[in-house]
Amino acid sequence: MLIGVLLLLVWLGLLLRYPDKVATVSLAAAFGVALIAAGTLWQERRTAQHLAQLELRLRHAPDECPADRPLAVHLHNGSRLPLLELRWQVSARVPGDSVELNEDRYDMPHYSASGPLQPGGDWHACLPLPPLRHGYRAQSLEFHAERLDGRFAD
Repeated sequence: MLIGVLLLLVWLGLLLRYPDKVATVSLAAAFGVALIAAGTLWQERRTAQHLAQLELRLRHAPDECPADRPLAVHLHNGSRLPLLELRWQVSARVPGDSVELNEDRYDMPHYSASGPLQPGGDWHACLPLPPLRHGYRAQSLEFHAERLDGRFAD
């Protein structure tokens, strides 16, 4: 905070002493920052649009998956671009309820899809369950993917 105030005071002092030069450099710097911000916002919007076209379904499937990985995952890439990387967190809830039933832990696992997934492609896997709060059984809960973060090929 103090450094920011000092920089502002120095900039104002330079602006008063050399108004033409400082104003020109300031405008060029502001234009550069605006270009970088616009590019970043465009990229984030583009990625969000492609993430919205993914279909990621999770369900407890102990009959189809190994006992140590009973969470069946199905991912369909409905985007027109190949999916290079996808990470998400799993949310567990009682059907029709909004209360999160995962244990609130700092080491909450992040899940990820392996390898590139072509447009229209599907990926199936069995993954471990997130740590659930005491007293809840996985078979009575719904599982949802949240906080999706991905990267697509250009």
